[in-house]
Amino acid sequence: MPHLPHATLGAPLFSFVVVADTHINEQDGASASPYLTNRLANDRARHVFQEIAAMDPPPRFVVHLGDIVNPVPSLPTFHDAVARYREIAQPVTLPVHLVPGNHDVGDKCVEWMPAGQVCDAYLATYREAFGQDFYAFDEEGLRCIIVNSLLLNSGLPDEARQRAWLEEQIATAGQRRVFLFMHYPPYIFAPDERANYDNVDEPARSWLLDLIRRPGVEAVFAGHVHNFWYDRVGAAEFYMLPSTAFLRHDFTEFYRVAPATEFGRGDADKFGYFIVDVYTRGHVAHPVRTMGRHSQAGAPAAPSRTLHLTHPKTATFDDVGVELRHPWTERMQITATGGVQEFGRKWARNDYPLLALWEMGARLSKVTDMDLHDPEARARMAQMARFGHRYIVTTLGVPKAASLEAQPAQCGVAAFEVNLTGASFQRQQEALRAARQATGAAIYYARIAAFDDSHYDGKHFSHFVKSGLTLDELAEQRETLMVARAAGVIDGVTVRLDAEEPLCPAAHVLAAFAEETGCLVLASLKTSGPNLATERAEDDVLAARAAQAMILSKALRGVRFVFDTFMDVDRGYYPRHGLIDRRFTPRPAATVFRMLNAVLAAATAFRLVSHNDDAAGILHFEADGALYRLLCMDARAMTAQLAALPAETVIHGLADGETGAAAMWLRRLQDMPAGEAGALQVLLARA
Repeated sequence: MPHLPHATLGAPLFSFVVVADTHINEQDGASASPYLTNRLANDRARHVFQEIAAMDPPPRFVVHLGDIVNPVPSLPTFHDAVARYREIAQPVTLPVHLVPGNHDVGDKCVEWMPAGQVCDAYLATYREAFGQDFYAFDEEGLRCIIVNSLLLNSGLPDEARQRAWLEEQIATAGQRRVFLFMHYPPYIFAPDERANYDNVDEPARSWLLDLIRRPGVEAVFAGHVHNFWYDRVGAAEFYMLPSTAFLRHDFTEFYRVAPATEFGRGDADKFGYFIVDVYTRGHVAHPVRTMGRHSQAGAPAAPSRTLHLTHPKTATFDDVGVELRHPWTERMQITATGGVQEFGRKWARNDYPLLALWEMGARLSKVTDMDLHDPEARARMAQMARFGHRYIVTTLGVPKAASLEAQPAQCGVAAFEVNLTGASFQRQQEALRAARQATGAAIYYARIAAFDDSHYDGKHFSHFVKSGLTLDELAEQRETLMVARAAGVIDGVTVRLDAEEPLCPAAHVLAAFAEETGCLVLASLKTSGPNLATERAEDDVLAARAAQAMILSKALRGVRFVFDTFMDVDRGYYPRHGLIDRRFTPRPAATVFRMLNAVLAAATAFRLVSHNDDAAGILHFEADGALYRLLCMDARAMTAQLAALPAETVIHGLADGETGAAAMWLRRLQDMPAGEAGALQVLLARA
């Protein structure tokens, strides 16, 4: 499957950082908020600014999207909080551009808002403390525009002044690409959603969206909502950012399990900021999770960490992916719990599955044809296809007319997986050939085991569906598949690999079959165990399998690998861990995806040097001539492997995202508690 080449983005120019909603308090360890999480806001902001200061190479600048401080301008503690902000941000010596938030200049003007609303006095206080509240600056082909979204619909004299100025800034940008930065997003879910605490009201919303749709506007960044969302407005990419301090926990309604800390407010796995890489023909916005890391005043800064970042725009692992069994673009009504949302529910879409896919650099997903038939999910697929997402659509029976009429190519559909019994497959060959010709997409045949010996063990009969051939059945069906492929009925076949099946030898059998027959193979990697009532939760084993599948997907031809669930299955049949949990937090296997996509993104030629060591947990391969070892083994065996390497050998911890020399990893393994030493370690060593 062709990937979106880096050449599409052009040459890299520079990077910048976007931070939102630090909510710095007037003193460390204290907050007017009753939540304990808010008391850590200063330390969490301090960690972020220290991390930015340590970046090498450094970003060109930083933009803060507002709610810089927590006390509002009417409080006597406002200026103390401003002083704390200056102290906390002091390590960053490059330009920091500030956007006013509602905590900085007052809330938007609505009758029902009890907090102080934006006014001339608050604006004067902000300008005295921080400087201009709307302005622009140019940076190497970009026009960056700081917008005071609190002025919109305010009726203040500065509203008209900003409107005229903003129109002029966009009109005079010339060949510069326009990036807009604001606190309030124009909307969360839809441009025509009703007004609520989290969006810009009409009539200013429509005016602002018309500006964003103008040619040359490339990106919009907004804060305020303390959660991640993504959309497109015209040609512009529209990002809503998380906070470094706390989660707007009314949106934990997305979870199917209870929130973790302080009813979701302290769910630190959602905290973070963005690093934006700017290219000559586009940009890549990388979410960076801080996981709530914090640094106390006066304490030594934490050691700088290597941020291994990837994105579907730049990732190159095109033949390995995940099955999106759960809703991945779900929209729902957020409960009116009180507080800032008292008057009715509001619509929102859960973009956390998308965030996790982006962080992994996962470009290939298997989805149900329900997604292709649903107008909103289909539109989302088309959005994501613009920068590299590709889909295998699984269907029961021949693809329906609705699938063929849904412009699957524009939606990024690379293939249909057609689930049929053997008898139905023989009857439907003309229909399959027609579907293949109509869509231009590949057709994978997944044989449904309607009844066979595997359903009956002499004592128990299974009612549960199995789709896809086993390795033994693949050999038996060889001639049938070759004839169907030669007749233009199918392009390939789905093969089911159980979780206990050693992956490397099985993958070589599949690759040999593909080469000998011309039949492509879709390897469905099962993550469940054989017992439908027993949970399979070995994250280390899944992480090792993910690493192997990624390398094999590059080194072997004709085989795609798809893990059979992206998110945990924690209820119903075959409970098992996936690559993210039910709060959408990445598990170790997702980190493996991210690390390999980041570390090996530039490599184009892969070759297996040896696969005979699979049982010992070693996979030797070359990437663009460089030798690597993928090591998947327990701590004792890993210690022996690393001891044989030069101490300065660079080792990537694929499951935890850490990079260091072999000597560092040896110390870590030797210090590992005995109770953890049996777990698989997943490391990548460059020989």
